[in-house]
Amino acid sequence: MTTVDVHGIALGVESFGDGDAPLVLLAGGTTMLSWPDSLCERIAAGGRHVVRYDLRDSGESTTTDPEAPAYTLRDLAADAAALADLLGEGPAHLAGIGVGGMVAQVAVLDHPGAFSALTLVGTRPVAPGPPDDDLPDHDQATMGRLFTRPMPDWTDRAAVTEFAAGGAEILGDDPEAARAVAGRIWDRTPGTAAPVQMANQMGMVFSRLDCQPRWRERLPEIEVPTLVVHGRRDRFFPLGNGEAIAREIPGARLLALEEAATRIPDEALGEVTDAMLSLG
Repeated sequence: MTTVDVHGIALGVESFGDGDAPLVLLAGGTTMLSWPDSLCERIAAGGRHVVRYDLRDSGESTTTDPEAPAYTLRDLAADAAALADLLGEGPAHLAGIGVGGMVAQVAVLDHPGAFSALTLVGTRPVAPGPPDDDLPDHDQATMGRLFTRPMPDWTDRAAVTEFAAGGAEILGDDPEAARAVAGRIWDRTPGTAAPVQMANQMGMVFSRLDCQPRWRERLPEIEVPTLVVHGRRDRFFPLGNGEAIAREIPGARLLALEEAATRIPDEALGEVTDAMLSLG
């Protein structure tokens, strides 16, 4: 794990596999740990060079002011394209999960020459805020339970990991896996200031970004092979969001995971790996 400089921004990155193999670039949502270690290892074992990275204001990437970010969604998309270019391995297979999936959609649209394939996991085709009328919104009962909980003491690792486990249980994800990942995120976070910890653990900085102009209407412009992975039990971005993306990107394949919510469960890792490798 290291950092690389991309047009003056430090991005935390971690590599798996042979550096001479075709590149699969995984945009975190928001930290790179949104992508399971075992998935990265499986893709690398399939003959790919896997690089996962932290978005700005998360993990080991540049942290400035998560409460008032001075960059936009398009800046994050430009980061992905610049990182792919810096790695110098030709067009990359770009994958984004959650908010990283929004970044990935815009990156492929704005920088088509940088990418050879696209995987989108548990995301939607519009920015944070009210969705389009034809897209399912967050499950409101779930959101009520999720966001009415008192915030943890961000200086207390145990409290933060317990908070993450409780959120995972509400969302239908594995609480123990979420607790373990939250501990690793806490250990990597630069300081315990509440806004910084919240940005790392919850990705709240993304809700404050300028995400205009819209990009959904441009999805038919995407020409690279595309895989859309979505959990049928996802209460945060319900399945209809993934179905819409798959309909609107020409030739896209939808892989609906029967028992998944917002995270890729262990039992689906092989299926997701095979589907990603099939894109080339």
